[in-house]
Amino acid sequence: MDQDAKKTALRMIPYGIYVLTAEAGDGRVAAATVNWATQCSFSPPLIALGVKTDSAAHEIVKDVKHFALNILGKGQGDMAYTFFKTVEREGNTIGGQAFSPGSTGVPVLDATTAVLECALTDTVERGDHSVFVAEVVEAAVKRPFEGRADEAVLAMADLGEKVFYGG
Repeated sequence: MDQDAKKTALRMIPYGIYVLTAEAGDGRVAAATVNWATQCSFSPPLIALGVKTDSAAHEIVKDVKHFALNILGKGQGDMAYTFFKTVEREGNTIGGQAFSPGSTGVPVLDATTAVLECALTDTVERGDHSVFVAEVVEAAVKRPFEGRADEAVLAMADLGEKVFYGG
């Protein structure tokens, strides 16, 4: 396989930018920027997302079976960068971002555009990421936006010329 062609072709897949949050039974909170997420069923409403197997978010979600997918909107690139690295909880903030318990008890970032609260149904473990399949059990749109909903999402391309995923 031509490695340059593989890398370029994989980078042509468009990605939104999201922050996955979860809370362990002992109060530890994980938050991680993720970019591979998609709806995979209308009824029941299911999403699938890739999560790095060596991350705290992966460990906590597998344990508690619930998480929030916080959807970042245009102009929220700084928040995406915040959760590219490990961050600590301080009271009701993580990485300096305020959160509140969602209706299912999962931490929901206050400043995001929308959120999906999810219950983990299946895990596919392959390679350096697992694919989590989860049922959406609650949803909220928290900030107004104009135009199409899919155009309101912060996209990988919005983070600049040097930020890529894939390859």
